[in-house]
Amino acid sequence: MFDEPGARVSRMAMIRLALLAPLLMMAACQSRQRDPNTVVFLIESSPANLDPRVGTDGQSEHIDELIFDGLVARDTHFHFTPALAERWEQPDPLSLVFHLRQGVRFHDGRPMTSRDVAFSITSMRDGTVISPKAAAYASIASIDAPDPLTVVLHLNKADNFLLTNLSTGALGVMPEGSGREFWRHPVGTGPFRFVSQQIDQDVVLERNPLSWTTIPRLARVRFAVVPDAITEALELEKGSGDVAINSLPMDALPVLSQRPDIRVDDGPGTQLQYLAFNVRDPLLKDARVRQAIACAIDRDLLIKTLMGGHAQPAESLLPQGHWAWADTGPHFDFDPARGAKLLEEAGYHAGPDGVRLRLTMKTSSAEDVRLLSAVLQQQLARVGIALDLRSFEFATFYSDVTRGAFQLYSLRWIGGNEQPDIFTHAFSTSRFSPKGANRGHYSNARLDGLLDDAMQSTDQQQRRNDYVEAQRILASDLPAINLWYRDTVVVHNKRLTHIVPTPSGSFAFLETAELSK
Repeated sequence: MFDEPGARVSRMAMIRLALLAPLLMMAACQSRQRDPNTVVFLIESSPANLDPRVGTDGQSEHIDELIFDGLVARDTHFHFTPALAERWEQPDPLSLVFHLRQGVRFHDGRPMTSRDVAFSITSMRDGTVISPKAAAYASIASIDAPDPLTVVLHLNKADNFLLTNLSTGALGVMPEGSGREFWRHPVGTGPFRFVSQQIDQDVVLERNPLSWTTIPRLARVRFAVVPDAITEALELEKGSGDVAINSLPMDALPVLSQRPDIRVDDGPGTQLQYLAFNVRDPLLKDARVRQAIACAIDRDLLIKTLMGGHAQPAESLLPQGHWAWADTGPHFDFDPARGAKLLEEAGYHAGPDGVRLRLTMKTSSAEDVRLLSAVLQQQLARVGIALDLRSFEFATFYSDVTRGAFQLYSLRWIGGNEQPDIFTHAFSTSRFSPKGANRGHYSNARLDGLLDDAMQSTDQQQRRNDYVEAQRILASDLPAINLWYRDTVVVHNKRLTHIVPTPSGSFAFLETAELSK
């Protein structure tokens, strides 16, 4: 999942929540009776499709990660580790051989074999299901299953990103023959198994006693759909909801943290807020103008006020700690005087009203993005840039963004920025939208060459060198400004313990969580 519109509620609404807090003590006494052994997990929307070949929205992907496994997994530094495949080798650039674990069973008791793995991939490519993920496996020419525990992938071209697309969260291995109605009762090998789903109401999972990994301590989890953030906060206050992650506005956190039965766990996150430019625009094609805008932005103030301190400044698309992350390029930190000087050098002189140039920023109607754009409007005025704000319903806004009909916009990368192919997806000349996410039509021949070399090279150190240089170029040219990584924030009832937030904001903490008696 690459972009998302943002929070669902206004700052004023959360002030209302704070004023209502004294009444919630009485409301808690009236909360409905429910199974004390079931964890109620509050989510903003119903998963679109629990067939992992089809569902690409955040709720589908997060829940699918609990039901299904991929061939490999990723560690905290985004290196690949064993999952359903206990080991693998690449005898040549066009072959990958996976050796599967013995004794793995699906939730219904059937043994998992190489034929299931081959089918799970092939069914996305041969029309068994219509899958938006099919292009991710275009480098696979054919798949062999010579024995029940061996899978051989034959490639038509070198693809250093194929393991990413075979990892848990991207690929879900399912029983051979699973058709288009598989979403109604998905069956995987993951730590939780599917029980039921009521569209726009809930999804229920229970622990998988056949799990090949650690069997979860939680007996059952009910993902309850609560579209309204105020209602979600009230459910947590009343005790009728147990946990929510990254779905509450920052304004709600101080109120909820005051509750004696609620805990707020905060950890580093990988979700990246960014500001993007249309570099074909006559005013923005000069890198000095983009650099001046960066110098006008006080990120520390934005993080403190808009994010309540629940974010960390970002210097790269990749999260810190990633094997390819680097911060070696030039910095354009908050310095309005330097910003004004850059604009002067670019030929934009202040008029009688102090304005050097006028720009337009398009936003969605989501309140958090509108607040961000309003503050940016004030900050850019310090260097002589008059920023006009245009707010649209999200579908209209996103359509304009993908068509390149903008000067500036801001969105978040979610999950997609955890692997270095994000640089190709977002900035390669070959990925102008709609072929990719290069919506601002940035083009740099040197960057393209580095990314092509990194995609084909089998030498990990050479690939890192390519990506380090790519990040240096992007830090100088600034086709987009990396603002901050949003923290992963889990709000939960204290009866739910052993919560370890993941940087990606996944629901994987349910695998280790426990309910206190």
